[in-house]
Amino acid sequence: MHTAEITLHVNGEYRSVFVRNADTLLYALREKLGLTGAKPGCLNGDCGSCTIDMDGMPMKSCLMLAVEAEGASITTVEGLKYTSLQSQFVDKFAFQCGYCTPGFIMNANALIHKYPYADDMIIKEWLESNICRCTGYKEIEDAVKAALAAAQAALGQQ
Repeated sequence: MHTAEITLHVNGEYRSVFVRNADTLLYALREKLGLTGAKPGCLNGDCGSCTIDMDGMPMKSCLMLAVEAEGASITTVEGLKYTSLQSQFVDKFAFQCGYCTPGFIMNANALIHKYPYADDMIIKEWLESNICRCTGYKEIEDAVKAALAAAQAALGQQ
């Protein structure tokens, strides 16, 4: 089995990893770098559990080859540790089993940066690419709205 060394820029650090040409980014993050926040759900891009941020946009890491990510800036849920967004998910009970939560958080993080004044319609549209089987989406939407309000307050203070 032929492997090649690539360098990934993940959570602000450059990390070298040996991968096969067929290895997905999800596999490289989880199995090679030990970043297990992105989850293998459906493995075909439907559920969003594997969502990461790549150059400011949410991406489903199960659909991307690791070699395609070289040169991009990648953020995983581990890179958002202790953020207001994560706190809002806890405060608003926006999780049940927690399996899908990292994907929702990554999608919401990109939404907040791209649309800091998002309305209900934009929030619903952005959350459509993630699936939760344990809870309703109201708590998740409430967490995103609270994180947006905090981001708006921070923008107002600048």
